Amino acid sequence: MSDSSFQSAKQLVRDYYDQLDGATADELSLIQGQFIADNYLWRGFHPFHEIHSAEEVAQQFWTPLKSALTHLQRRMDVFMAGQNTLEEHGGIWVLSMGHLMGLFDQQWLGIAPSGKIAMLRYCEFHRVEGNKITETAMFFDIPHLMMQVGLQPFPPQTAAHLVQPGPLTHNGLMFEAQDPKQGLKTLAAIDHMVSDIKTWRGGAEEPLVDELRRSWNEDMIWWGPAGIGATYTIERYAQQHSGPFRAALTDRKFNGHICRIAEGHFGGFFGWPNLTLTPSGGFMGMPATNTPGDMRVIDIYRRDGDKLTENWIFIDLLHFWNKQGIDVLARTTGIESNQETGARGITV
Repeated sequence: MSDSSFQSAKQLVRDYYDQLDGATADELSLIQGQFIADNYLWRGFHPFHEIHSAEEVAQQFWTPLKSALTHLQRRMDVFMAGQNTLEEHGGIWVLSMGHLMGLFDQQWLGIAPSGKIAMLRYCEFHRVEGNKITETAMFFDIPHLMMQVGLQPFPPQTAAHLVQPGPLTHNGLMFEAQDPKQGLKTLAAIDHMVSDIKTWRGGAEEPLVDELRRSWNEDMIWWGPAGIGATYTIERYAQQHSGPFRAALTDRKFNGHICRIAEGHFGGFFGWPNLTLTPSGGFMGMPATNTPGDMRVIDIYRRDGDKLTENWIFIDLLHFWNKQGIDVLARTTGIESNQETGARGITV
C-alpha cells in the first residue's frame, strides 16, 4: 500500500475530527453522515457495545458526552495509519490516542459532575474505505474518569493512578509519512512479544522477568487502565501487574485480534474480545467467580531499538466484571447499566 493512501486516510480522519470536535449537538448527525459509511460498525466499551448506525453513535455517545464535558478538546498523543497485517480484516486503519478533555459540567452515565477539568482516556481505530470511515473501535477508560471526580469503582489498585502522558519522545503524532522500514521493525517487536508470552504457548516455566526482558527494555513503562494502574521498569511491572494478572486469571485463551498496525516507532492492536479468562480470586481485589469472561483490549506500543519500551492499555473492565455479575458502574453511581444493548438503560 502506498504512502499516499495512508496520508489520504489520515487526512480524512483529521478532517472528521476537526468537524466533530467543534460541532454542536444539532450538527453531529450531519457530520457523521458526511464522513461515516452507511454500513458502519462502531465498537465501544460498556455500556455502549456495538452500534450499527452513525446516527445512533451521535445520539447515544457523542451528544451526551459533549453535553457533559463542555468545551470538549481532543488532546492527541499518538496519530498514525497502516495496513492491517491481519488479512481476514485487512484494509487501511487510522489510529488516534490521547484524552478528550472538558469541563465536567453535567452528569454522564450517572457520574456526577465536578465542574472542573476532566480527561477521558481514549483510543480509536478507524477503518477507511472509499473516502469513508466504515468501522471504528472507540475504547475509553470510564473508571479513570470516575476516579478523577473522587469515586472509587475498584479496590485500591496495585500500580499508580495517573492522568497519563503521551510518549517520552513526543513524536507520536505522525501527520507526515514515515519510513516504512521503521514500521516493519515495530511490527516485528510486537509480534515477537505476543508470540513469546509463555502462558499462551504453554512453554517451560521461567522467571517472569527473564521472559519480559526478551521483548521489553529495562525502563519500560506500562500505562494501564484505572483499576490496575501504571507501572515502571520490568521488575515493578512483574510485581504490580503481570505477575498478579497471570496468577489470578486462569484458563486463559487468546482469541486473536481484529487489527494490528504499525508506523514509525509506534504500533498497536485491538480485539473484540482479545482474551477469555477465568477469575480465580485476587485480581484487582475482586472475588473468585470461576466464570469465564471476555476482555476487550487495545494495546499501543512505542519501540526503542529492537524492543518495546512504552505501552498504553485500554481494557473494558466494566464489561469484564459485569459478565462476572458485578455491575461496577451501578454500584458506584447508583444507576443500573444496560448489559448488552447500548446506553439506552442509562440516564445521561
